[in-house]
Amino acid sequence: MEGKLQLDTISNVLKDISQKIPEDINWVLRVDGHTDKTPVSKNSIFKDNWELSQARSLSVVKYMIANHEIDPKRMSAAGFGEHQPISSSNLKEDLAKNRRIEFKLTER
Repeated sequence: MEGKLQLDTISNVLKDISQKIPEDINWVLRVDGHTDKTPVSKNSIFKDNWELSQARSLSVVKYMIANHEIDPKRMSAAGFGEHQPISSSNLKEDLAKNRRIEFKLTER
């Protein structure tokens, strides 16, 4: 629930910002999914952490489109798997930091 509230806030900010971006700038919000280095379970629907990270980012993109009417032409979902960690530690709280979504407002 807390994650959806954060996505609601980000979506509202994006709508506000997008009205101020000049029309000649072809922008996109890139949603980056990340995982920790723990391999996915053998029973997982995901083949590996690449697929999990991509599914994570795609679910955010679809949520923002469906619930906030963000223009799909302005959205991009990317997955980075476990390859861009914030922390290399194996501590539980550090692994949790690596399981994340990042947003990047950029030109296409």
